Amino acid sequence: MLNKSDTDLVQRARQGSKDAIGKLYDQHQEHIFRFVWSRVGDRQLAEDITGETFTRMVTHLADYQPTAVPFSAWLYQIARNLIIDAHRRQNGRFPQPLEEAQLVAGNQEGPDMMVDQKLTIEKIQAALEKLDPQQREAVTLRFLAGLSLREAAETMDCSIGALKSLQHRGLKALRVALK
Repeated sequence: MLNKSDTDLVQRARQGSKDAIGKLYDQHQEHIFRFVWSRVGDRQLAEDITGETFTRMVTHLADYQPTAVPFSAWLYQIARNLIIDAHRRQNGRFPQPLEEAQLVAGNQEGPDMMVDQKLTIEKIQAALEKLDPQQREAVTLRFLAGLSLREAAETMDCSIGALKSLQHRGLKALRVALK
C-alpha cells in the first residue's frame, strides 16, 4: 500500500476518517515520543504528553493550516507547549529514572552493553542540561527528533538562520560539556 502524504491524510482526517487519523498517529508517534522523552527524562510522563499531543491533534485538526507549517512541525509545537506546561507544574524539574536503558538497548544485548549505553545517555543528558535552553531545544529537535532545518525553525518559531546559529553554538557547547 502506498504511503499517503500528511496533506492527504490531514484532509481525510478532517473529513472524519478514523483510518487517516490512525495513519497520522502511526507515522508520527515514535518521533514525537522520542522528542518528548528526551526533554522530560521520564517514560511515563513522556507517554502521557505524547498521548495528549495526539488528543489535541484530533481536537484541533480543523485549526491546522497546511500552508503555514508542515504537519510534523505543528505536532512538535503542540508537544513542546505540553512539555512547557508540565515543566511549570513540576517546578522546573523532571525526574531522571534509571530504568530507561531497556528502551535504548535491544533485547539481544547483554547487561554490560545496556549499562554502557545508559551511562552514555546519562552523560549526554547531563551535558544537554548545561546548554542554553534554546540551544538545547535546537539540538534536540534536529538530532534527537530528526527534524529538518525548516521544520525545527518553524517549531521554534525562528528563522532557519537563527536555528543554524543556535544549533552551531549548541553543538559547540555540547562538545565542551562532554569533555
